[in-house]
Amino acid sequence: MKNRLKTLRAERGWSQAELAERLDVSRQSVNAIETDKYDPSLPLAFKIARLFGQPIEAIFDDR
Repeated sequence: MKNRLKTLRAERGWSQAELAERLDVSRQSVNAIETDKYDPSLPLAFKIARLFGQPIEAIFDDR
């Protein structure tokens, strides 16, 4: 699933480790999501959306 996670993270000046800490996941999980190797669970997708103050559809594209 394509996503804007890396862009949103970079706009805030956060490292993958910092984002991982905020989401309570591993840095490797953040990397896997950013590189489209892993699709987050629905609860994690909601957590990401809340953290960035955007709807899920603005971050993730299922096409």
